[in-house]
Amino acid sequence: MADRLLAFPNPVNDVAARTVAAGVVVMAVAAIVLGQPWLTVPLAYGFVARVLSGPRFSPLGLLATRVVAPALPERTKLVPGPPKRFAQGIGAVFTLAALLLWLSGLTAGADVVLGILVVPATLEAAFGFCVGCKMFAGLMRLGVIPERVCAECADLWGPAAEVRRSAAA
Repeated sequence: MADRLLAFPNPVNDVAARTVAAGVVVMAVAAIVLGQPWLTVPLAYGFVARVLSGPRFSPLGLLATRVVAPALPERTKLVPGPPKRFAQGIGAVFTLAALLLWLSGLTAGADVVLGILVVPATLEAAFGFCVGCKMFAGLMRLGVIPERVCAECADLWGPAAEVRRSAAA
């Protein structure tokens, strides 16, 4: 049972992932602009929860998958899960670093780390460009991440992937 609770979905609904990214942007910008570094706590929790189990225990993930994405015109666009999990892991590292900086009294440092996080989250939310997914693909090409982790990701953005996307459409 614990296996299922901590399972990450594969495939992932990219529409919901972009919605989560938009929520991350809003929360991180609010933390910085409004001087509310405590918002780093739910941000960090959300990333860790999503890395461990997808949207299942993440309030932002649940809102995105159960409320927002189903209400959008394009409700579903399935993409491989492992690169999205990797991207969530990067977000977890950034938000946990920001949280530790804030708890150490280094609020300006926490703001800088959150500001950096806003860039890839904005790219994901606004343009569907997943920086973590690109890094995942690059690490696969270098052999750091074995192909067995995500066989369908081995050529995620290459010509073979375009053929697969065309066939699915």
